[in-house]
Amino acid sequence: MDTASRVEAVTKGGIPVVPSQYIQPPEARPNLHHAGDAAAPIPTIDLSRSDSATTESIADACRNWGAFHVVNHGVPIHLLDRMKALGLSFFQDCPLEDKLRYACDSTSAASEGYGSRMLLGAEGDVVLDWRDYFDHHTFPLFRRNPSHWPSHPTDYRRVVEEYGDQMKKLAQKLLGIISESLSLPCSSIEEAVGEIYQNITMSYYPPCPQPELTLGLQSHSDMGAITLLIQDDVGGLQLYKDDQWLTVPPISHAILVLIADQTEIITNGVYKSAQHRAVTNANRARLSVATFHDPSKTARIAPASHLIGQHTKPAYKEVVYGEYVSSWYSKGPEGKRNLDALLC
Repeated sequence: MDTASRVEAVTKGGIPVVPSQYIQPPEARPNLHHAGDAAAPIPTIDLSRSDSATTESIADACRNWGAFHVVNHGVPIHLLDRMKALGLSFFQDCPLEDKLRYACDSTSAASEGYGSRMLLGAEGDVVLDWRDYFDHHTFPLFRRNPSHWPSHPTDYRRVVEEYGDQMKKLAQKLLGIISESLSLPCSSIEEAVGEIYQNITMSYYPPCPQPELTLGLQSHSDMGAITLLIQDDVGGLQLYKDDQWLTVPPISHAILVLIADQTEIITNGVYKSAQHRAVTNANRARLSVATFHDPSKTARIAPASHLIGQHTKPAYKEVVYGEYVSSWYSKGPEGKRNLDALLC
């Protein structure tokens, strides 16, 4: 196993400059974009209220941001804290040689395990992200094999399973509210997605000696239906809105909801997927945990028929989700170009 492919190995012992394979082209570097605070903070929505005002707040957030925080979401706070603690324990306390026992297949897109390189392609063709990660396959249950996950700390596997269960329930609740906000039946988006495929990705961003040259995660929108993200207090997530990058301040124990590409297609572009990226910093490591909820690779995704009529034409062509995923990983996201390619 090539340990040099992990950012942890690159930074071991301290380095004064970023290796060339991590340097972004000038137009993508974070120092070339103003990343100030949003004029209005990203919406925060209280899910303890089940009323029309909550539904309208979610509709407005999906329409204008593609993202929002939720609080009083029903996921136990101790579970959020433990997931972050387990992630930090794996990346900071586990020796590299032990982590490599769980190495993912770098030649296969979104394979389970410990990795760093996200995109496929020939060595040297892809600028690498300043990030290491661990990807867990958690739904459908036939994909869930805890023996592929770390066994220490002793509660690691149990907590990841419980976390996946809780996040799936929340994702289904949110997809129902989003459907109803468009005057669709509650089950519409989930039925369009089909059986949910869930991956949980812990991402670790080590301190970077030249953060102005790198990205922890390049600009993209998520491929699937909906993503639920928690992050530590370091910060570094940015959303692209109104032609500028805006930093998303962490909110303790809130969950960040990111609308993903297939939901934009199903809603016929009424709701937008969130274009986002992660920046690095020179002083503190950062951890986030993203839970992706996606269709199966064989699912055919198209605008909901209820949203198409005599005066409203489909905005997107139908796509087989597996083909969309292959394009995303082989060509790279470059913002939302794979979704834009489906515009009618």
